[in-house]
Amino acid sequence: MDAADHAALTAAPTDPFTASPTTPAPAPPTGPRPARQAAAPGEPRATPPAAAPLAAAPPGPGAEPSADPPADQEQAVRHALRELLAERAGPDENRAATATPEGYDTELWARMSGALGLAGLTLPEEYGGTGRGPAALAAACEETGRTLAPSPLLATAVLGAPLLAALGTPEQRADLLPRLADGSLTCTLAVPGALALALGLTGDNTAHPWSGDGRAGGIQATRTTDGGWRLYGEAAQVVDGHSAGLLIVAAHTGGFARSRTLLFLVRADAAEAPGLVRTRQPALDPTRTRATVQFRDTEAELLGEEPADVLGALATAGRAAAVMLAAEAVGAAREALDRTVAHAGSREPSGRPAAPAPTADHRLADLYVQVETARSLTHCAAREPGPGPESGPLALAHALDALRATAGESAQPHGGTGPTRDQEAYFHRAASDELLFGPARRLRARAAERTGPFGEVAA
Repeated sequence: MDAADHAALTAAPTDPFTASPTTPAPAPPTGPRPARQAAAPGEPRATPPAAAPLAAAPPGPGAEPSADPPADQEQAVRHALRELLAERAGPDENRAATATPEGYDTELWARMSGALGLAGLTLPEEYGGTGRGPAALAAACEETGRTLAPSPLLATAVLGAPLLAALGTPEQRADLLPRLADGSLTCTLAVPGALALALGLTGDNTAHPWSGDGRAGGIQATRTTDGGWRLYGEAAQVVDGHSAGLLIVAAHTGGFARSRTLLFLVRADAAEAPGLVRTRQPALDPTRTRATVQFRDTEAELLGEEPADVLGALATAGRAAAVMLAAEAVGAAREALDRTVAHAGSREPSGRPAAPAPTADHRLADLYVQVETARSLTHCAAREPGPGPESGPLALAHALDALRATAGESAQPHGGTGPTRDQEAYFHRAASDELLFGPARRLRARAAERTGPFGEVAA
């Protein structure tokens, strides 16, 4: 691989989540990244996280609008987040964080949600958020995906908060959303069976009794004499289920006569939720912590009011979540590719290259095209107007394929040496996300069902 090919593959691409090209930011000290060095002479250095909050408060009534366009603000946030992750989310720091009872670095999460405001990026301003929209959150997810940083961002801001904002009563939103926005409360979605099916990513969530059927299976909800609710059953593979302070639980109720799926709030504090048993499970990807949650006559509160289109809200949230998952996968894929290119271009043990130069060049070039294609699709999905972008699942399918391909290449022996533990981490993330939210072929099949062969939305 000559110098020109190496530079072409490692050059920082135009940032698809902003309108201006990405300014190279200082790189984390984990492995060589020739094209991600300090800013060139004359270029401004990214603002440190403490000085450039991502979620800067919008101007008040009567104030002049900000002169900085949103794209520049998102770019500043991306750089600030990258510096923060470089400081606290390297491979060694990630391993130490996943070994804690919470499964993540609590100080890092406090800075991400407090100083940078990531937890409230898409929440309405009246509840302490900034209403920035999905493009800003996707840009943040791409950065966390690069470092595989373990945090409650996915479970709280992507899976839980949108459902609470869409279905919650005014009292529930006023009580819980500000705490989610400032990071003092984390939440997650607990469903029986496959999470991908419940979110409508791999199938029609109205066509399968995934939450339970009749009076058996899944999680059952029964109304008490005082008007409350009790939950019975179990949910497996709950993302951050062992540490979240609030659980949004999908449960079946109504028996056969009025069979339906509803969502319930369970305060996960042991003092407030007797009968709740949470067990952290070993995971292929330790940065994506999961737990089995059992409900044994557990007190719960109905989310929102009946009647409500719960299955429709889950499908809408699922399509939006697919965009954020795709952004994470794209960030991880690009980082894995950068590491592979740097490794293949620098190691020549025993005087021989790891593979014939033309073969390596072509393979890495194909991977570069695959990653950038997934990145472009994710950008388009993040900019798609309206809730629940229809192209989200398709973008996720391409991103998972790109991550699996680049992670597989990075895990191959190079120059007679096997993959390192850091290289294997990207392969583990690829396999873990496929098991939890895929596989990619089912995501594509479901997208084809919804949009048809020419992109029109199916009835």
